[in-house]
Amino acid sequence: MRYLILAFALGVCACQQFSQLPALSPLLWASALLAGAACCRLGRMRPLLLGLLACVLGLSWAVWRSQLRLDDALALALEGQDLPVIGEIADLPERTAYGWRFVLRLHQAPAGVPQTVLLSWYGGQGGRGGELPALRAGELWQLTLRLHRPHGSRNPHGFDYEAWLFERGIRAAGYVRPRGARRLADLAEGARPRLQRMRQQIRERIEAALPEGQWRGVLSALAVGDQSAVPAAQWRLFSQTGVTHLMSISGGHVTLFAALIAWLARRLWSRVPALCLRLPAQKAALLAGALAAAFYVLLAGFGVPAQRTLYMLLAVCAGLWLGRTADAWRSLALGLGLVLLYDPWAGLSPGFWLSFGAVAALLWVGLAAGLRTVGWRAWLWAQWRAQWAIIVLSLPVLLGLFQQFSLVSPLANAIAIPLISALVTPLILAFAVLPLPSLAELAHWLLTVLMQVLSGLASLPVATWQQAAPPAWLVAAGVLAAFWALLPAALPGRIAVMSCCLPLLCWTPPRPPPGSFSAVVLDVGQGLAVHVQTAGHDLLFDAGPQYSAESDSGERLIFPYLRAAGVRRLDRLIISHDDSDHSGGALALLRLLPVAELWGSLPTQSPIVQRAGGQHACRRGEFWEWEGVRFEVLHPGEKAALDKDNNQSCVLRIADARWSLLLTADIEAPAEADLLAWNAAALRSSVLVAPHHGSKTSSQPAFIAAVGAQQVIFTSGYRNRFRHPAPEVLARYAATGAALYRSDLHGAVMLGEDNGAAHVAWERGVRARYWQGH
Repeated sequence: MRYLILAFALGVCACQQFSQLPALSPLLWASALLAGAACCRLGRMRPLLLGLLACVLGLSWAVWRSQLRLDDALALALEGQDLPVIGEIADLPERTAYGWRFVLRLHQAPAGVPQTVLLSWYGGQGGRGGELPALRAGELWQLTLRLHRPHGSRNPHGFDYEAWLFERGIRAAGYVRPRGARRLADLAEGARPRLQRMRQQIRERIEAALPEGQWRGVLSALAVGDQSAVPAAQWRLFSQTGVTHLMSISGGHVTLFAALIAWLARRLWSRVPALCLRLPAQKAALLAGALAAAFYVLLAGFGVPAQRTLYMLLAVCAGLWLGRTADAWRSLALGLGLVLLYDPWAGLSPGFWLSFGAVAALLWVGLAAGLRTVGWRAWLWAQWRAQWAIIVLSLPVLLGLFQQFSLVSPLANAIAIPLISALVTPLILAFAVLPLPSLAELAHWLLTVLMQVLSGLASLPVATWQQAAPPAWLVAAGVLAAFWALLPAALPGRIAVMSCCLPLLCWTPPRPPPGSFSAVVLDVGQGLAVHVQTAGHDLLFDAGPQYSAESDSGERLIFPYLRAAGVRRLDRLIISHDDSDHSGGALALLRLLPVAELWGSLPTQSPIVQRAGGQHACRRGEFWEWEGVRFEVLHPGEKAALDKDNNQSCVLRIADARWSLLLTADIEAPAEADLLAWNAAALRSSVLVAPHHGSKTSSQPAFIAAVGAQQVIFTSGYRNRFRHPAPEVLARYAATGAALYRSDLHGAVMLGEDNGAAHVAWERGVRARYWQGH
């Protein structure tokens, strides 16, 4: 049974690695042949055939479900059009500095519009479109929308936003056109809107009871799974201390709540003899606990960790109801199969692997036996074994997924687990049922005390281990070594196997050899960020845009990429000019990463210059060499056209003996003319990052001819309002025979040397997935 479920899960997860979905018909034929062969008397071959059949069935199931989801796509002709729709607010709306952000499930819409869309409604302070109405989950609205297909930045080792939307069934995104918006009903019909409204009411009750509560967002997350209410700074604290799993509804919270309800039900049921004659108190408690767990999981948004716990609890309850002893491994396998049966894309979420991996670690070290021991010493030993198992097994997974893990996690969890699970969560759930403000205030006070402790741990110099992203084979070897290390101490080879984890902790990505360089033009949307690496140095040219008051490309995209690439410090950060799409992420990078020197064309009063402690101004003719690679500043010059900030941009040419790269930032026609008049031959380069994102104010024919690039890269946002790159500019470069790349279509563009010429690869090609562009 268990190996069949694992084979089914393998097939489901394998589907999510395809760049194109395979045809379903051959898979069904293969399933029929394997089923027929398994029915024959083949002796020892039968288990193997059944395993292959389960794997193919899992793959077939995932392909069928994925094709249905792909078919629910926004028609290309409808992108950017005004679309009248009627729909219900399907989740808790999130209030931002610019308006509202919410999910809308459509009841009526034009043909070609998907069922579920993610929307922004701009307005109010910091937004546009005037004052906004108050939105509540479950409301039915008539709206006019402008939509586009899901699109997100794609960078090496970066977060796949399109996969995140696809897994949630969100097949388009866009914004509300405020004119003509009308609320049709305070609550749409059906059980789902009522459940969402209940979640909203609990959140509002918490906010009303704690109007100034710093940690009330965490309490909302614990009560109803509303993680959007937790600020980014608090998530960073949880990540640094390794307690992120506790700040959302996890398996432990669901189990605790179900156990509490089951205990109460048994106590009350056993006091009424007539009820006990109809149904034993033990079975009544099982039923009450199962129903309570199901209700809590639904109230929490039905996340993967909560799903896994619910299915395992239901399997255990079913076994006890029938008078059988439930096997923990079988229950875990059943939970795995049911999660993937309901949500074949669950494996795209890191929480899926961490959740099932943590439970597997607990079962592997025999925690169940440890909990049955008597005495506080035995109980403490069992808890220590549990924490040790989770830490050892999650370490390679965390390094593979996030390139970091918390060194203070054991101590932080030893304090946080009992406090959150045994006190804070029951208190806030009690407040959800009994609206007594004192319950919420006590929960918040306990949380405040805990956060003070966690803040102290996070401030330690050795709180977090960070490193480059190890390859998948090394992560897999680390997981196997961790499982072996958790075996009983009497088995030989445990120390030797644990030493196999050292390559995982010491992994360093290969760098270019002396005399050459590589570059990655990052996909940061409408902006620019280029990482250049030599054998011993790292340079970042521009830091991408600022997306909002709470978010910028430096923290969201560039720093995670640099960490995964093994960059521990920047030898030079060049900010070409003061436009926010080039400098928006600089402050975050200066906070997160040591920077030896800041170069640029920024005003002296710029916060970036103040944070860096000064700036070396870009000046034409300056150059330096790193490991045989020449870096030369070509602009601005003494008499450069300074009528616009764009024309003050730093222009940098990087060259080794075989190929060269020209970075032009946002220069326009006057600056191009100035460069041509100064030294047209100095512009000659193999690869060009097109000036000003391909704007029609740049890339004049004479400049294009002087550069003579064989590859041209345009850094532009998907469906950006400037319409970059301009069609006429694309036509000019295409006429030269150059290969054209666009960050909005290709993702990050990776540049290197291959047989004496520039070699180009792009992220959406290297790691293509079937949902991209759909």
